[in-house]
Formats: sequence, structure tokens, C-alpha cells
Amino acid sequence: MNCTFCGKEIKRGTGIIFAKKDGTVSYFCSSKCKKNQLNKKYKPLKTRWTDIYHIEKQRHRKKQQSVQ
Repeated sequence: MNCTFCGKEIKRGTGIIFAKKDGTVSYFCSSKCKKNQLNKKYKPLKTRWTDIYHIEKQRHRKKQQSVQ
């Protein structure tokens, strides 16, 4: 199971499960991830310490190199 916000692996028996009223379930590895997504409404693609940010950054660099 991976964190909904940062994308890191969550070990069994740890983490936070958050269920919304509409039935969607979010998994968080820490309260830092939970606060950033739910309270502050941050996007994982724009947050530098997330794995998702680094993956997208690598894709962008590959596209720029192929164009040149």
C-alpha cells in the first residue's frame, strides 16, 4: 500500500486511513502528508519532497532532452 500524497510505501500496521463522506479512501504514511493534502490543499506534483514530484521532474527532463 502506498501513501496517497507522497507515494512512499506504508508498512503494514502503520499509517493513517482517512475515509471521506463520498466513500473514497486515502492512505497516509504520516501526519505531515495528511495535513498537506487535507488541511493545506497542497498538490503532490508541486511539493518537492514527494516521490511523485521527482518522477514527474525526470519525465520532464527526458522530454526536453529528446526535443533538443
